[in-house]
Amino acid sequence: VQLQASGGGLVQAGGSLRLSCLASGRTFASYAIGWFRQTPGKEREFVSAISWSGGKTYYVDSVKGRFTISRDNSKNAAYLQMTSLKPEDTAVYYCAADLSMITTRQYMGDIDNYDYWGQGTQVTVSS
Repeated sequence: VQLQASGGGLVQAGGSLRLSCLASGRTFASYAIGWFRQTPGKEREFVSAISWSGGKTYYVDSVKGRFTISRDNSKNAAYLQMTSLKPEDTAVYYCAADLSMITTRQYMGDIDNYDYWGQGTQVTVSS
C-alpha cells in the first residue's frame, strides 16, 4: 500500500483546510485510514480514523466538532476536513493504513496498529 498525503499549508486561526490521502497498491475498501500528527520534539499522536467501510469514525477530543474524516472508496481517497483551526493544530499530518479490519476506537486509535504510512503534509496555523 502506498499513501500520499497532501493539502497542507499555512492558514490563519479560524480558517479551514482539507487534507487528502490518496492510496494505491491494494483494494482501498479493505483497510481503515487514520490521520496522525506530529510536532518537533513530541510523539506522533492520533487525530482521527475511519473504518474500511466508512461506517465508524473516531476523533481525538481536541478536534471533535472541528474536524471531519471521510473517504471515497471509488477514488481511493480519504479526507480530513479541518475547520476552526487553532495554532495548536500546527503539525505535520500523516495518513496511515490499518489492514486488520478491526474497528474499535481503542484499536484504531493506536499508532502501533497501522501498517503503512504516507509522507506527511505540513499544516501551519498562524495566530
